[in-house]
Amino acid sequence: MTALIWGTLGYLAGSFPTGYLAGLWVKGVDIRTIGSGGTGATNAGRLLGKNWAKAVAIVDMLKGAVPMLCARWWGISDPWIIALIAFAGVVGHNYPVWLSFKGGKGVATSYGVAFFLYPHLSFFVAPAGGLVWLLVLKAKGYVSLASMTSLCCLPFFALVLSFPLPYVLVLGALALLAIFRHKDNIKRLREGKESRFGKHAKS
Repeated sequence: MTALIWGTLGYLAGSFPTGYLAGLWVKGVDIRTIGSGGTGATNAGRLLGKNWAKAVAIVDMLKGAVPMLCARWWGISDPWIIALIAFAGVVGHNYPVWLSFKGGKGVATSYGVAFFLYPHLSFFVAPAGGLVWLLVLKAKGYVSLASMTSLCCLPFFALVLSFPLPYVLVLGALALLAIFRHKDNIKRLREGKESRFGKHAKS
């Protein structure tokens, strides 16, 4: 029952539609009708610009992290329950009940839960994944590829630092979920049709 309650709270917090609400508030536009159709920071950037993309990313990270922090404050220490809360938060972002289960791809929310998953070691793992994201983006110019690659690195970093098994497994599950959510991007990457970022956009 405890796991069910906290998992539900994690899902509901994660399902807060940050990008969708920002699009409506700033532009009066349903963000799901432009770009990739997602509600995450990348698509928010297409509609609202870089500053709003950063703001959406920060809130999306926090909405995944806060339920875990609340559970620990409440006295929950079982790593399986914490891992469940983490996964539920990302599922909530990807499949929000408020938007007919059509949300984002969960990258920022995954990093939010990864950062607070296993303090203090996760304070090193999440930034290390962020560094991988930045290096891949600079080298290849694809946000989607950088996101998937960096998330796939997180469980391996966690293994090296001897994270508890539930935390390693949930990081692996989040990486697989991200790959699934990026299936259209993967198809475009294979076809050479994926949009590039920054200086690579002109190449």
